[in-house]
Amino acid sequence: MASLWSSLEKDLFNPQKKRLLESVRVWKAGKKKMSILCLVVDTSRPTKPFLVKVKADRGEQHKVTDRWPLAELKLVDGKTLSQASLDFDLQLEKVYKWTAGSFDEKKAFIRCLWKLNHRFLASSVTFVNVPSYAAEGRQRPQEDRKDMSGPESPEELSRYQEMTPKEAADLLKLMEEYEPLVSNAVAFTEQLSNDLQVLDEANLRAIISSEKQVTQLMNSIDEALAEVATVEETLQTYDESLGSVKQQMDHIHQENSLLQRIVSNRTRLSEELLFLTTSLSLSREHCDVLSRADLSSPGGVEACSAAAAALSSCMDTQVQPGYRKMQSVAEQLIMFENLKQNFGNSFISHITSIFELQGNAQVPALDQSKLSAPSHELHHEELVPFIPLMSWLRNTSPVLFDDLPKVYAQNLSRLYNREIKAFFEQAKTFLLGRRKGSLQESLRKPMGSRQQPRRSLPGGREGQEDTLDKGHVIKMLEQVLGELQPLCTSEQKFIQRFFQLHQDAADLRALEVSAPKGGENLVPPEDPPCGKARSQLEEATTQLLSEIFSCLEPELRGFLDVCNKVHPLGCLEVLVALSDSIFDMWGSSSALPSSFLSTVLGNVLLMAKSSFNKYVETLCKEIEEVKMPSKMRGGILPSVSRFQEFVTFSEQLVRTAQRRGELDKAHLRLASSVFSSINSLSSANLKVNTDMVMMENFHHIHCFLCQKEIHCLDGKKREAKQRYSEHMEKYVIKYLGQPLEKLHHFFEGVKARLAQGVREEDISFQLAYSKQELRKVIEKYPGKEVRRALETLYRKIHKYLSPEENLLPVVWHAVEQEFIQQYQEFEALIQRCYAGAGIALDFTMEDLLSYFNSITLSNM
Repeated sequence: MASLWSSLEKDLFNPQKKRLLESVRVWKAGKKKMSILCLVVDTSRPTKPFLVKVKADRGEQHKVTDRWPLAELKLVDGKTLSQASLDFDLQLEKVYKWTAGSFDEKKAFIRCLWKLNHRFLASSVTFVNVPSYAAEGRQRPQEDRKDMSGPESPEELSRYQEMTPKEAADLLKLMEEYEPLVSNAVAFTEQLSNDLQVLDEANLRAIISSEKQVTQLMNSIDEALAEVATVEETLQTYDESLGSVKQQMDHIHQENSLLQRIVSNRTRLSEELLFLTTSLSLSREHCDVLSRADLSSPGGVEACSAAAAALSSCMDTQVQPGYRKMQSVAEQLIMFENLKQNFGNSFISHITSIFELQGNAQVPALDQSKLSAPSHELHHEELVPFIPLMSWLRNTSPVLFDDLPKVYAQNLSRLYNREIKAFFEQAKTFLLGRRKGSLQESLRKPMGSRQQPRRSLPGGREGQEDTLDKGHVIKMLEQVLGELQPLCTSEQKFIQRFFQLHQDAADLRALEVSAPKGGENLVPPEDPPCGKARSQLEEATTQLLSEIFSCLEPELRGFLDVCNKVHPLGCLEVLVALSDSIFDMWGSSSALPSSFLSTVLGNVLLMAKSSFNKYVETLCKEIEEVKMPSKMRGGILPSVSRFQEFVTFSEQLVRTAQRRGELDKAHLRLASSVFSSINSLSSANLKVNTDMVMMENFHHIHCFLCQKEIHCLDGKKREAKQRYSEHMEKYVIKYLGQPLEKLHHFFEGVKARLAQGVREEDISFQLAYSKQELRKVIEKYPGKEVRRALETLYRKIHKYLSPEENLLPVVWHAVEQEFIQQYQEFEALIQRCYAGAGIALDFTMEDLLSYFNSITLSNM
């Protein structure tokens, strides 16, 4: 019970500033769920008593279910409180019947009710079946106790009473003292009787001696009881007197509380009224401005912006739902809504008319002396004063606001279409100039058609006229893109500001793509990686600009087609110019990271890349399928010349380019095609030596690539050097047997016999390779004959080698080295197979060196 009392005080009544006086556990008749009735009073004045009903939930947490002021209690029925009955009734607004948990709890609870009734309620509660002595906590009168006690029966008197532990211990101690006598029961009994008599005598003497003191004590007690009764009567009188005073003081305190509440309510009411009157009050001037909606002058626009801001402030005021039921508040809100709708419609009508006027404006005359894109700064300046009103419309009427960007795009797209078409027509005129007639004829032919003659490259013998246009396409395209960038950027910035399509700086930085360093790719990535996906605002901006500049991409594609057809490598110039422009745009601090123009340029860059790849494929196919004329007398092949011209021109173009990846791929593909074209000579029926032609062309390619120092072609350069060396070796070996043809065939046979297993000393006994046959062959090649054969060989090599390559000294030196090596081989075979025969060649090594030196000096 103590834990329940502390739990109720700590969890329920202390937080409510109540003090628990008494509690009783009760049940309703026929129900098993327990409740607790508590008597509590306020800890602060005025002190009021309450009757509280508490229940315990599933989590053993107590909560108040009913609460009555004790002043509402009318009757308490104790149900024979003098007997052990647990039932009692309390009459409040109705009669509540309860059963207490114990008789003591019931008595204590009713006693507390009786005291609270006398102290706070001036005994206004009626107590039934509750004796006064029980309510006051006094003992029952002695007569009643005697009547209730009745005579004791003999059985009750003679009923055995069990000894206490102390009595049992004393008895055992006594038996231990008289242990010798325990065996003699008679003697032990007599001894006990004697001791009992001695104790009785001592008790009687003590009683007789203290009788006087007891009498005095009883008299003192009677006097004290009389004094206590007198004091209680006096206190009762005082309590009754103070009870009326307390009631009066409580009444005064209640009136003060009511007065304070009235003052508080009046203050709060005045504050709420002041809040409503100030927050929901729109000045007459602002109402008139919104009603007139004069947007034709800058002053009128400024006044309307201020009035709209004031109206938004009034409409954004948080008004409680109850206030909206007030007639004045409802009328004011209706007026605000009408003003908002009427002004919103007027503003939309006015701004739409401005959009239509701008869309129908005439295209200004273009300056024929220079290429320049139209400017829309005046149109933007006309609309900038309406930005606050656009922001107001977006916040108050999002549905109406969402239609305005579409209307703007529909009207302004007509103006931009006319201006962009005129701009590109002027650009085409500047690009073509005096060659416009010849270009129109070339535009009718499909690019890469196999019926058209081979297109000469700039810098070639047949392309001297195209050399005049070298770099002109890049300059013109850079000028066009330079004019388009401020046009698109200014329009994008304006619509983001005008239609509230801004993004945070952090989001913009997340979408930035830093320009990669040079030397890797000519074409930037089509979909640059970004830290975040495009937000809805960015998508809305892109969609709006796509509608406004609907003709920009088609017109730009058409202009690029013209650039591609100015000369054969116009597609490469377009690719370089677009790539550099995009990377410059990404690296520019003034350009928007999510620029619409960069998206358009990315799309057309794909087209330029495709055009360039098609051109390279066509050129590779022409190189691979070229047919060599049967009367060709050697020299550099046309395919090698075309490859050289292409590489020279392209390297001049991309010298300052930030990316060259696509060009490197094209170089590799063209080099492979050229190598394939040279290799196809081995199956061609030429009148000249094939190895010589292949040697010259691979040597030419190797020298050219060494001059250009193109890293991607290092592998092809090494391959060209290797192939050149291989074909020179084949060429030298093929022509080496011609001066000493029979001698060469003879020793080839000797080597064949040795390879078959014939011993060296047995070679001279072979009929075809005897000593006599060897002497006959040697006699046919005296020194003079060898010199004449070498001179003939020199003239033949000089005749067919191309003078541009200057390979004659190199080839002649290789012939000399190979001839000397062959001479040494012949001498070695004679010493091995014909030893002791006295056979030797008619010329020596010194003779050979003198022959070669004299031939070389005579032809310098």
